[in-house]
Amino acid sequence: CSCVSPAYVCGPLTQVVCERSEVLALGCAVSKAYPIYSRKTSGSTAKAEKRTVSVGFITVGTGGTPLSDEEVQCLNDACEGIRLVQVIVDAPTNEMHTDGFLDEIRKVGEKLGIKPFIIQGGDLDAKGFGGIYGVGKAAVHEPALAVLSHTPSGATENICWVGKGIVYDTGGLSIKGKTAMPGMKRDCGGAAGILGGFYVAVKQGFSQNLHAVFCLAENAVGPNATRPDDIHTLYSGKTVEINNTDAEGRLVLGDGVAYARKDLKADCVLDMATLTGAQGISVGRYHAGCLSNCDDCQRAAFEAGRTSGDLNFPLPYCPELHFSEFNSAVADMKNSVADRSNAQSSCAGLFIGAHLGFEYPGKWIHLDMASPVYSGERATGFGVALLITLFGKYSANPLLTSSAAPLPALKIQ
Repeated sequence: CSCVSPAYVCGPLTQVVCERSEVLALGCAVSKAYPIYSRKTSGSTAKAEKRTVSVGFITVGTGGTPLSDEEVQCLNDACEGIRLVQVIVDAPTNEMHTDGFLDEIRKVGEKLGIKPFIIQGGDLDAKGFGGIYGVGKAAVHEPALAVLSHTPSGATENICWVGKGIVYDTGGLSIKGKTAMPGMKRDCGGAAGILGGFYVAVKQGFSQNLHAVFCLAENAVGPNATRPDDIHTLYSGKTVEINNTDAEGRLVLGDGVAYARKDLKADCVLDMATLTGAQGISVGRYHAGCLSNCDDCQRAAFEAGRTSGDLNFPLPYCPELHFSEFNSAVADMKNSVADRSNAQSSCAGLFIGAHLGFEYPGKWIHLDMASPVYSGERATGFGVALLITLFGKYSANPLLTSSAAPLPALKIQ
């Protein structure tokens, strides 16, 4: 998919007529319309010749100037990031297992000149990552924590994006039914969105330290699978009594956000996950749910969603009323709520926040995008446009800075 300015029109192309403020959202929307993963052997999509879909923008209204080469490149990078997300989410787990996902992280790192830091298998257990290891230890392909770090000179803020990468979710021993399990290859959509967003942000000259943390595991069934009643110690040092092995995403993210605070010294932590089925009930099929310890951040995420097309809507942040859902007689907390009718999506986010620490002095944003990660039987590439818009003020590209959400200062004082 190639985006061109009207100045470069030379032959047939798809033309988008819009105001300049809508270019980024519409460019990303067009990119989402052309997913590329397929294993068909016959029919119109089988063995098709590689072709380029050219998209031209005619900007109208106030400030309707043609796009610069720099802005066109930003659109093309955003397109590449979105379609990478779609491939990861659409691919089945016999291809996109944890090792396959690590390969995609390495490819992005190679393009950006960044070597990923990876902890995998038994090393996770040895280093205290009881959430990621506990979820993924029964699978053939070992669980992993992977980190890509962009550290430009002169940076003063430490920003960390953490993604849930459950490459398949059987539910574990609390196993899903035959109609609930198909489609669980998409449970890595949060980590995929983080990878695509990180690629675009760094390509467009992100001015601050940016870390992408990927919490990768397959929630499989086997002799080594975690049992209900098991107690795991997460990287935060807190103990968790497992009362539902199908509430696994929060366990891997609990490790991820704790790592962001303890090891990466993050001023701001954003986690993104296909976390709860209740998210679609809470805010609908087309919006992600957004939970934050910072009202200004929650408002900025909402505005970034409206600007980028990756919609989201606030969830109640009220740990003093909701966190008691996780009370345990024998551990610091359980991993699943007592009352499933009491703000499930908010509670699931609060579980993650508990491992970052409710006393955490920095900004925390949680995005539950279980429903908008797909449409029909295809991945949407959700997350890329939202991330590069929400953090657009840190970009060197004018298309992103002009679209940037009003994110507050992030540096912990």
